[in-house]
Amino acid sequence: MGRVFVTRSVPQEGLSKLQSQFEVEVWDGRDPPPRDVLLEKISGCFGVLTMLSDRVDSVFLEAAGRELKGVANFAVGFNNIDVEAATVRGVAIGNTPGVLTDATADTAIGLMIAAGRCFWPAVRNVSELQWRNWEPMMFLGQEFRGKTVGIVGMGRIGSAVAERLHFGWGMKVLYTSRTDKTDVDQRLSAKRVELDTLLRESDVISLHTSLQKETRGLIGRDQFGLMKPNAILVNTARGEVIDQDALVQALKSGQLFAAGLDVTDPEPLPNDSPLRQLDSCIILPHIGSATFQARSKMSMMAAENLIAAVGGMPMPYGLNRVCKC
Repeated sequence: MGRVFVTRSVPQEGLSKLQSQFEVEVWDGRDPPPRDVLLEKISGCFGVLTMLSDRVDSVFLEAAGRELKGVANFAVGFNNIDVEAATVRGVAIGNTPGVLTDATADTAIGLMIAAGRCFWPAVRNVSELQWRNWEPMMFLGQEFRGKTVGIVGMGRIGSAVAERLHFGWGMKVLYTSRTDKTDVDQRLSAKRVELDTLLRESDVISLHTSLQKETRGLIGRDQFGLMKPNAILVNTARGEVIDQDALVQALKSGQLFAAGLDVTDPEPLPNDSPLRQLDSCIILPHIGSATFQARSKMSMMAAENLIAAVGGMPMPYGLNRVCKC
């Protein structure tokens, strides 16, 4: 029976599937396994189930050895994996696309409301025993009906967010995309525009682009300068898409009304990060896909990816093609 290492605890549905076919070891610490421990644990494994916090590079692949057939990332994103290096070594790579669309879209909407309606300072007001009475000028926020939302990256999640806001609040939808989205244009009366136009015209900007060389630092000082003073920025994509120093300055200066972040760079933020101190910035600990339904499905998909790879079959949710000759 081949060995599989799982780098964090995941829902039992997927684990049971793996345990029925492999000898499975699960790292049950709250923090990811240290790099040296990870490299030791994966030695001789047929498969590894990884998280975004696990760097899968040539060193990882070398440490695993020739027995390694597949790496299943417990995420849609895979910027932690050197797919090319894995392909050269004949190691299949897979992810878990599609199943977290609704969960992440709901998180983006929640952050929009929480940031726009000043929930974070209001909650702290109550928890820190500062609540004295009702005040007509206390925690004034934004309304959303009829406003404009700008979706940066109109994929599955971006489309789900736009749908909720268009049909729920009658919001006008602008978006950026590498290709035209005719179905989105027709269904949501949406319009594809350049990023600068989206930033100038949107009341809410929601980031859903993947992390690539050209999207790292996509939203920086110049981009904040284009935004409306009452704009709200939401990020459920990747922390590196935003220049966080520029975000701090935009929030402090009032150039931006508020921000809602489910992702940061790094994760977690340092204790002394200025973003932690701002009432106008609500930060979640990367819980976009944190529903029972989404995480259970992710564990099943990751298990199916590993079972297929170890058995010499293509991963059902594979990212590369490897030679089995």
